[in-house]
Amino acid sequence: MGKRKFRTFDEFEVEYYKKHPKELKSYIEVALKEFQKDGNERAFLASLAVAAKVRGGVAKLSKDTGLNRENLYRSFFKSDPRLSNFVKIINSLGISLRIA
Repeated sequence: MGKRKFRTFDEFEVEYYKKHPKELKSYIEVALKEFQKDGNERAFLASLAVAAKVRGGVAKLSKDTGLNRENLYRSFFKSDPRLSNFVKIINSLGISLRIA
């Protein structure tokens, strides 16, 4: 019997939003609202990582922002990104933040 390959939740999300790109903006908006409520920045940054993967991957994001890939991976998964890097990332992903 062959091994069954299971997808991670991140892989599922990326696949879903590649098929439904118009819903990506709402996904990020909800993630931002949740971050504002609970302060879980890791979850919000993970949603940006999903958006980056949907929009061509971290290598493309690196090229678009001028930030190296290692710093981007660290920003998404290990450390707090600098505000200037965060702004470059969201601008490259076509995301804008607004105060309501």
